[in-house]
Amino acid sequence: MDGDPAVEPELDSFSLFLPLPYRIGVIFVLGIWAWGVNLQYLSFLRIDVPALIQYTSRSATKDPAYLRTYRFAAIATLPLAVSIVLYWLITHGQASLVVAWDILPQSYLFLLAILFLVPYQKLSINGRYRFLSTLKRVSIGGIAEAGEGKFGDILLADVLTSYAKVLGDWFVAGCMFFSPGASSTDRPDRSCGGAYMVPLIIIVPSLIRLRQCLIEYSRVKMNPTAHSGWGGQHLANALKYSSAFPVVILSAMQRGHDPARYGMTETGLFRLWLLFVFINSFYSFYWDVAKDWDLTLFSSERDNPEHPWGLRRHTHFHTKEMYYGAIVIDFMLRCTWSLKLSPHLDHFNDLEGGIFVMEFLEVLRRWMWIFFRVETEWVRTNRGPLPDDILMGDMNGSLDSPKSPDLPNPLSPRFPK
Repeated sequence: MDGDPAVEPELDSFSLFLPLPYRIGVIFVLGIWAWGVNLQYLSFLRIDVPALIQYTSRSATKDPAYLRTYRFAAIATLPLAVSIVLYWLITHGQASLVVAWDILPQSYLFLLAILFLVPYQKLSINGRYRFLSTLKRVSIGGIAEAGEGKFGDILLADVLTSYAKVLGDWFVAGCMFFSPGASSTDRPDRSCGGAYMVPLIIIVPSLIRLRQCLIEYSRVKMNPTAHSGWGGQHLANALKYSSAFPVVILSAMQRGHDPARYGMTETGLFRLWLLFVFINSFYSFYWDVAKDWDLTLFSSERDNPEHPWGLRRHTHFHTKEMYYGAIVIDFMLRCTWSLKLSPHLDHFNDLEGGIFVMEFLEVLRRWMWIFFRVETEWVRTNRGPLPDDILMGDMNGSLDSPKSPDLPNPLSPRFPK
């Protein structure tokens, strides 16, 4: 995580081709498709994701969850494709027309939000309302009790941390759209709403996970178990999310650098940012591998002959190379900030196209992470946790989906908090 970089001074060719609101829509729609792929492949491995997240569908068609997700993704994709093509036909890449027609891409973002709210039964209504109810709970750092959807809350909150910069861009697009004399398809003004508004939005998902970790710690302190210990790992996890804050703050300070104000040269500020981004990236990488995936790469158990080197005893993916590949990819994508150290690529993150690529790669990393995180939870549930595991979900001794009442309309005043 490297905060929110500066951008090009003029409307660049990439923004003429794919303005900021469309880039936001593309990433969110790709995220829906990616979740469908997660569900399908994990189902192929006989991992029951709906059971893990405590979700029971009331769909009369009894379609698998991934088919319903694909159906919703297709419905969200069609108007996006039509809108983009129509936009290209109208603007022909001319800057004046691109700026003038911001209503078209902005309308799609509004439509995408409406798709999650419309009370249409065949549009996976239970799944959408379950998502919205979970989002409402975790949006303030809330977390369900074990056996009531806690793992789903944690999964969604972790996904939000990967969409932090996209959410910041969504705010920028909306701010520019409603600002007099501005256009959401013009050169993105990431200081819209104030110099620190976007960095604050980027920090919010990490704050959500921080609060969840502290809630988990307090629960362990009140009701300790043989596996939970004293809750130290929840504090360590909270510290991991806290390590993102100085990275974002220092990034914002670099954009508006004033030596007289900060008492530090630009070089000194960059080196301080480099220290914190190094800590955040490597701490997060360690946690992905050792805690979220329960792999033994960083422990003395890595040489245990009962399992492949660096992995664990119980696995569901077909080859050990999939785990090794995931470790390498996760490390590389955790360290994309290192491009700033290259004399040839140091400005890549300052280009609009570069920002889009970085956002897309982070969402891609999280998509890969979900496969192994869910598989780990399934192993813990079926095989039992290791002594130092963090129990994320309690299936109450059963892998069957729980019976639960229909989910309410999120627009209702009785919508659960």
